[in-house]
Amino acid sequence: MISQALILQDNSILMVKQYVQRGDVVWNYPGGGIEEGETPEQACIREVKEETGYDVVIKKLLFEKSDKYTFIAEITGGKLYLDSTHVANSDIIDVAWISRDEQRIFDNITAPLLKLLID
Repeated sequence: MISQALILQDNSILMVKQYVQRGDVVWNYPGGGIEEGETPEQACIREVKEETGYDVVIKKLLFEKSDKYTFIAEITGGKLYLDSTHVANSDIIDVAWISRDEQRIFDNITAPLLKLLID
């Protein structure tokens, strides 16, 4: 099971650039696996902190499908930082605020979720 967050600030969305299982490099929303004993919300908060350095609160569930939870979250603290020494971040290359207008960044996985958020 996976839990991820869409975090919008001004006209940009928080994303992580990472290697995925199929070997590609893609821009994704921060998130990851739900650990035993965690709720999807708790996993989302933990994963965002681990991958981006930000503390967040969950605002609402945006979408759920096939054991993948996508939440809308809001930053409450922390600062943008990629901890590359953290083992769980070994697949992450970069973390950045990406303008919603940069359509080439969004793929068939991320674009529909962004559309749900802004519509």
